Amino acid sequence: MSRATVQERHWNTLFLVVALSMIFMTLVLAIQPLFLRSLGLARENAGFVNANIQVITEVVDLLFVGYLGYLSDRFGRTPLMVYGFVLAGVTALLTPFSKEIAAMVGLNGVAVFYVARSVMSIGTTAVWPQVATLTGDYTDKKSRPKLLAKVGFMMAFGATLVYAVLMQLPKHSGIVTVMLLPVVVAFAGAWLSRDFLIEVAPKLKQESFPFQDVKDLLKKERRLRLSFFAAFSSRNDMVIVGLFLMTWFIYYSDLLNDVSHAQAAGRAGLVIGFVGLVVLVTIPIWGWAIARFGRVSALVAGLMLSGIGFTAIGLVYNPMSWWIMLPAAFVGTGQAGCLLAPQTLALDLAPDKIRGSVMGAFNTVGCIGVIFFLQIGGFLFDWISPTAPFIFTGIANFVIMLYGFSILKSDYK
Repeated sequence: MSRATVQERHWNTLFLVVALSMIFMTLVLAIQPLFLRSLGLARENAGFVNANIQVITEVVDLLFVGYLGYLSDRFGRTPLMVYGFVLAGVTALLTPFSKEIAAMVGLNGVAVFYVARSVMSIGTTAVWPQVATLTGDYTDKKSRPKLLAKVGFMMAFGATLVYAVLMQLPKHSGIVTVMLLPVVVAFAGAWLSRDFLIEVAPKLKQESFPFQDVKDLLKKERRLRLSFFAAFSSRNDMVIVGLFLMTWFIYYSDLLNDVSHAQAAGRAGLVIGFVGLVVLVTIPIWGWAIARFGRVSALVAGLMLSGIGFTAIGLVYNPMSWWIMLPAAFVGTGQAGCLLAPQTLALDLAPDKIRGSVMGAFNTVGCIGVIFFLQIGGFLFDWISPTAPFIFTGIANFVIMLYGFSILKSDYK
């Protein structure tokens, strides 16, 4: 099968699957602090528990994502996506009833939620890495920035829809109703992936993960190393925004007499949705900038803007203040570049036959970064202040930016 067989309908399906996968993952994360609060989780442990659940899911991702990338080289991207969506959807159907299941088996409701989120994560880990890899399969170096920008646009659209619209529903229809929406989304994603996407990459014959090939490529290509460092630092950015901003708003409402937890979650959803909207608007600009100025230059600019936004959140005392929208705009603009440029760079440098394995390693590094920043961020949230995780993330982005500057400087010598 050749790339000539990729038709517009396949791209349209891929764009829709991207949006559905982001809606699923974002909604599951966004509703988590509110659901745990309904289970009786106290403010004193909110940062740690919310972060720890996400860390456990990232550990699950870490265990599977690299090998799943290799399996996609061996057997194709779409079968993994279908099975992943089905597993995630079945688990999502049970998750709202964690308290009832806990009573049946003699466990705590939060403990059951831990298990459910972990199993759900195995499903989503089979889906989201294959989306980027399939995009690389469908494109060449010239067309990749533009089409990856469209994929990024649909990712941002899915996340924005969750926070701006779907997270307004709990105060009207209740938490359980909203938690059942991912079930429909997951099964729709499985159906579309099975019936409307095609495979174009050559199948890898090697019966083990090509560690040496990936290692040699990383040694040879410093730009690939930069993309991996960026994945470590910036893949967690939207997780940090979604989890800690939502948690901050919900527990800050305890200090106010006229704001309920559901109302606070809705207000947080508007802020996070605004970040997603900024990503949505700026993604096409980043696609143009990557093609015009280069992958490394765009990545450095994205890290700089994201770093400014995250550290500026540290200056905000009251999250309910509209002043938070200013640093949120910087975060969204920078995150769009950090979302697009590292993936474009990695896909450019990955050989066709091991593209899935390279992207599996890329996503493994991203998982390590999420675990690192979430675990530290949870402690910083509880022990120092709700803004500390954002400041820490911003500083890390600045450090990776300096490495990118060193590459740019040597390139221009």
